[in-house]
Amino acid sequence: MTETYNFYRVEKKGHIAWVFLNRPEKKNAMGPDAWTEIIPIFEDINNDDEIRVAIITGEGKDFCVGIDLIGMAPTVPALKNWDMSASAKKQLYRAIFPLQDAMTCVEKCSKPVICTFHGYCIGAALDLGSACDIRLACEDAQISLREAAVSFIADVGSLQRVPLIVGQGIARELAFTAKYIDAARAKEINLVSEVYLDKESLLKGAQEMAEQIAENSPLAVQGAKEVLNFCRGKTIADGLEYVAARSSMILPSEDIAETLTAFMEKRKPVYKGK
Repeated sequence: MTETYNFYRVEKKGHIAWVFLNRPEKKNAMGPDAWTEIIPIFEDINNDDEIRVAIITGEGKDFCVGIDLIGMAPTVPALKNWDMSASAKKQLYRAIFPLQDAMTCVEKCSKPVICTFHGYCIGAALDLGSACDIRLACEDAQISLREAAVSFIADVGSLQRVPLIVGQGIARELAFTAKYIDAARAKEINLVSEVYLDKESLLKGAQEMAEQIAENSPLAVQGAKEVLNFCRGKTIADGLEYVAARSSMILPSEDIAETLTAFMEKRKPVYKGK
């Protein structure tokens, strides 16, 4: 099943949803449609019981060169008109929240999300990638928390999420220098989990990882993601109490029964998420 949007293309294959940034002629620069369409896309993925994993990738050579400043200008009058008034700043302040929501919807999706970095991965591309659960890259990836180089503060998620992935020191280095790092450095700092030779092998690797995740119990996988998200910024005691409550919500289950049956029958379990 394939569904085409103005900016995205979504392909559902078995238990996996592929979300393509589909504006290769503009290096997948994120204009207005990129920010509005992603929310219903991930709401659908979240609500589709057949889908267990999502993969985000970009059509063409580059994953994404960041926000389309020219395309976004009409949606932000304060920037378009160079309006320095207090009312314009208030309007701009409010305009940032929907952009943040566009990234947060990926993080809040109950299904694990894998991001594939290839070619240029700049600014908003890192915002999107950092909202995903797992990041993979091919050797040609050039990644940059770029906003400081173009007179912006990264304001839709990188400064909040990247430090949780790579640590405060590295995150500050990336934010303050706005430098590019290659895939090898990204793996060294744990920004990505694996590096592949080229885009073809990158997508194959993402597919294999998604299939491995999809074979496990959806109740357990999605529960684990929820617990991991909840535990950020909490004490260990808070996390232990929450996971006890969350675990008790899925025990017993048909998936547990299938685990035991498959073990006794010496076969691979087939989980239904029930």
